[in-house]
Amino acid sequence: MIANPISIIEEEKQERHGSRVAYWALAVVFFAVYVGSMFTPGLLDDADSTHAEAAREMVVTGDYVTLHVNGIRYLEKPPLPYWLVAISYKVLGVNEFSTRLTMVLAVMLLGMLGFCWGRRAFGERTGIYAGLFVYTCAGVYLFTRIFIPDVLLSLLIAAAMYFFLTALEPEASAWRWYAGYAMMALGVLTKGLIALVFPCGAAFFFLLATGEWRRWREFRLTSGLALFLAIAAPWHILAGLRNPGTAEHRGFFWFYFVNEHLLRFLGKRYPRDYSKLPAGLYWTLHLVWLFPWSFYLPAAVRTGVNAWRGRREGSAAVPSDGRRLGDFAARTRLLCWIWAGVVLMFFALSTNQEYYTFPAYLPLLLLLADGVSRCERAECDRGVRAGWLTTSAGLLAVIGVAASAMLVAGLWQSRNLPFQPDIGNVLGKQDLEAYTLSTSHMLDLSYASFAALRLPAGLAAVVLLVAPLLSFILRGLRRHYSATWVLGAGLAVFLVAAHIALGRFGPYLSSKELAQEIAARARPEDQVMIYGDQAFGSSLLFYLRRPIDLVEGRTTSMWFGSTFADAPKIYLSDADLQRDWVGNGRVFLFVPPYEKARVDGLLPARLVIAELSGKYVYSNRP
Repeated sequence: MIANPISIIEEEKQERHGSRVAYWALAVVFFAVYVGSMFTPGLLDDADSTHAEAAREMVVTGDYVTLHVNGIRYLEKPPLPYWLVAISYKVLGVNEFSTRLTMVLAVMLLGMLGFCWGRRAFGERTGIYAGLFVYTCAGVYLFTRIFIPDVLLSLLIAAAMYFFLTALEPEASAWRWYAGYAMMALGVLTKGLIALVFPCGAAFFFLLATGEWRRWREFRLTSGLALFLAIAAPWHILAGLRNPGTAEHRGFFWFYFVNEHLLRFLGKRYPRDYSKLPAGLYWTLHLVWLFPWSFYLPAAVRTGVNAWRGRREGSAAVPSDGRRLGDFAARTRLLCWIWAGVVLMFFALSTNQEYYTFPAYLPLLLLLADGVSRCERAECDRGVRAGWLTTSAGLLAVIGVAASAMLVAGLWQSRNLPFQPDIGNVLGKQDLEAYTLSTSHMLDLSYASFAALRLPAGLAAVVLLVAPLLSFILRGLRRHYSATWVLGAGLAVFLVAAHIALGRFGPYLSSKELAQEIAARARPEDQVMIYGDQAFGSSLLFYLRRPIDLVEGRTTSMWFGSTFADAPKIYLSDADLQRDWVGNGRVFLFVPPYEKARVDGLLPARLVIAELSGKYVYSNRP
């Protein structure tokens, strides 16, 4: 039977219309989840405000080679993320929005790259799903709440891998090779040599698996390496020249390449302030970081296995031209498995934090999007009512009901408790060693804290109950496209609720309000101090915009910069604190909860200027 041309045209029109609607829906999801969270809360203590302060001091000092925090050299990180935020500060001013702009743009581009790559390799629906998965993935959201370079690194590595794969296509333009080298160079300027290790490692194993290793001659190694060095080398050379070693002091090259790369990988970096997740937890937590789409992993695995079997069975009929994986979809699928495997295995051996495996998220999400879309088509074509997708959706529905019940139980337990504007007063405090991982503060939740979380907890409870359950029902009705979008939209609302909850945690995780209290009272000649590690109150630096003395605080990331002869004299001892406390000048002392008992013993006479979430500001004068 010959198809009716008019009906085909109508189907094409409907498909184009549906795609346009999906594009707008992706934009709405992105803006609701990410743009809406750029303004609040205040910058958090520790890495968030420390990195923002490095960019701010870059603007103030005009030194775009050597990063400084509190006037001390900060040589742990390459400069590209700080350059970008410094530009944002110059254009938009120094504030939370301009600090987060770079990360939000990186997320947007990561989703767009996932969409373009998925559409080119697997079709329109897979591309749309890849973008949706990026924008609603729990880990992508969670690890862009603080200013860390990992999302930018992931974008640059992904772009390098895309250019590598497309450059291998027949009659590909030479500029794709050079674009890949440029992306790797920018990645090295973002987070060091792993931006070279991951793409090169993935490319090596890909060529080995496809039997195309002889194609290395196409890589334009000489000119590509020259471009790579032209972009990546100048900063490293200048940083080494401006921060040299001496007979008594090791310089930038040892600290950056040996201490921060080799010794960090081996778990021998000094000072030791990083831990390693247990193997079982390391692997299973990726079900959380890629939630909810990680629960469709069986569909991705089945798709990969079926595609491999299909290629193998049909290989005899395929001309032997050295390309056993000739089509772009199969090559993308293989590269994504290898790429994600290289990243995950690397950090399984190295010291790690939860967000270190961020570069593996996009290839895994592409595989998940491919698996979901292919299984949707297969189950619809065969009329299957209880395939892999329905099973995964059923498991998600069970988890959603259980999580919703837990939230409802927490809200019920706190029903008679008054609203707490300062949630830090009702959190369960853990031992300090429990906070070595970035998500450790989740351990602090208690029933009493739900009194401050009624709105976001209630919203999350409704979403977790309704969205997965409705998605499961739609899967059973073989309305798979709607089922995926219902789950994605539900997760977008859940992430909005998570942002509201993060705002409630603002006083606990940030010292912005305490900085405002100090700023309202302090004169230029007054001293401001932090007791202990600067990370406990690093947002004071960003908001006060003045040097802060550290009492017994020569620790962790501040150690190496403090060893230079010209480092400012900001490190004080307990004896120095006691001397200045009874001197003629006025002193403001920030005291974290972990140090309060010790400080109270050192300073019998003190005035409490402000208190928030167990953090105090003392003064020796009214």
